[in-house]
Amino acid sequence: MNVRIASSVALCLSFLAASATVAQEEAPAEKPLRAGIIGLDTSHVVAFTKLLNDPKAPPEVAGVSVVAAYPGGSPDVPSSINRVPEYTKTLKETYGVEIVDSIEALLEKVDVVLLESVDGRPHLEQARPVFAARKPMFIDKPVAGSLADAIAIYELARETGTPVFSSSALRFGPGIAAMRAGKLGAVAGCDAYGPCELEEHHPDLFWYGIHGVERLYTIMGVGCDTVARSSTEGSDVAVGVWKDGRIGTFRGIRAGAPHDFGATVFGAKGIGPSGGYAGYAPLVAEIVKFFRTGQAPVAPEETLEIFAFMEAADESKRQEGRPVTIESVIAKARAEVASRGK
Repeated sequence: MNVRIASSVALCLSFLAASATVAQEEAPAEKPLRAGIIGLDTSHVVAFTKLLNDPKAPPEVAGVSVVAAYPGGSPDVPSSINRVPEYTKTLKETYGVEIVDSIEALLEKVDVVLLESVDGRPHLEQARPVFAARKPMFIDKPVAGSLADAIAIYELARETGTPVFSSSALRFGPGIAAMRAGKLGAVAGCDAYGPCELEEHHPDLFWYGIHGVERLYTIMGVGCDTVARSSTEGSDVAVGVWKDGRIGTFRGIRAGAPHDFGATVFGAKGIGPSGGYAGYAPLVAEIVKFFRTGQAPVAPEETLEIFAFMEAADESKRQEGRPVTIESVIAKARAEVASRGK
C-alpha cells in the first residue's frame, strides 16, 4: 500500500513538473516597449540607446528599444544646437533609429518617451503632447528651465494620470544608494560637491549643479527650510538648513579643483564618502523598471524640492547671501503657474 501511495505521489509530482514546464514554455513573452527620444542634443541619447538597443542587454535594461527620435535643439545654446547633427547621424546610422520631424509623429510610433533636450526651457511645451497622449515619460535633468515650469509639468502629469519622473544619473550610483539605505545610520548631515558650469538661460545651479544637489537630496531626503548661498567666479556654496535641524551643503566647482563628484556623509554610525559617478547603467535600469511598472523611483515632491533648493540659492545670491525659505520660492512659482493657467 505504501509503495502504491509513493508511486502515485511521484507520478503526480512528475505530472505537475511537466505541466509547469509546458506552461512556462507557452507563456507569452513580455511585449517589448518602443521608446522615442525628444531632443538629440546631449551625449545621453547615444549612451542610453547603446544600452537599450544592445541585443545582448542584461535583464535589467532589456525589453525597451529606442525606435524613433525627434532632433529638436536650441539655436541660442551652442552646446545644444551644435550637437544635434552628430547625434542624429549616430542614432540613425549606428542604431537604426527612425528620425521624425515632429513630436506628434514620434508619439504615433512609440509606447514610452525619453525627453532628453539638454535645454530645460522647452521641456514644458515638449511634454504637453506626451501628457495628452498619456505615454509614460522620463525627463532628463533639468526637469525644466524654471521652478514654475517644473511645477506645471508635474501638475499636468497628475491631471492626465501620466507616469513621469526626472533624475540625474548620480542618484542611482551604488555608493549613494547605500547611504540612503542607512550604511552609516541615520544621516545627520551631508556635504556634496560637483562641477557647476553656468548657462546664461538657466538659473545658475539648474544647468550642471543639479547633479550635486540631487546627490545631496538623495542622501538627506526632503525637508529643507532655508538656503543661503555664497558665490564667487570659481565656486558656489549653498547651505541648506533642514526643518529638523540638520545641515546639508552643496559646493559647486568651476575653478581651482578637479571637476569631480562626491559627498561626505555624517551618520549616526560614522562619517564617510558616498562614492563617485557610476555611469549611466544604474539610471537606465531604473528607467526601464519605471516604463514597465509605471511606478516612479523618485517622488514628484522630492524633485520639486530639489529645484526649489536651487531657486532659493539663486534668490539668496540676489539678496547677497541672505537665507531664503523653500516655502517662499515655491509659493512664488505656484502663483506664476496659476497666473498663466499653466
